Amino acid sequence: MNKQKLPNATVVLVLGILSIITCICYGIVGLTMAIIALVLYHKDIKLYQANPDTYSNYPNLSIGRVLSIIGLCLNALSLIVYVYLIAFVGEQGMRDILHNLEVKTKQQQEMSQ
Repeated sequence: MNKQKLPNATVVLVLGILSIITCICYGIVGLTMAIIALVLYHKDIKLYQANPDTYSNYPNLSIGRVLSIIGLCLNALSLIVYVYLIAFVGEQGMRDILHNLEVKTKQQQEMSQ
């Protein structure tokens, strides 16, 4: 008997991976991908639970779910950090912090030469 593939298992896996990779994009892009992946996961898990012997790529679906949850957490944390920085430090404060980091990096590079 040929087993079918779950329709969204690969998409869930790819979106889970991308949600982790994009956690540096202010949290919004990756958060969206993680939520979409979890919605698609719930659609496919219903199909799988109705007839588990019919489908072959359940491991991809479950790994995609785990990656999506990790991506969701990382992106939520990233978003919270960015909101905190903007709300309490402000744009000029963030520029000052980045400038100080650049100066320290240049000093360390000069000392190592």
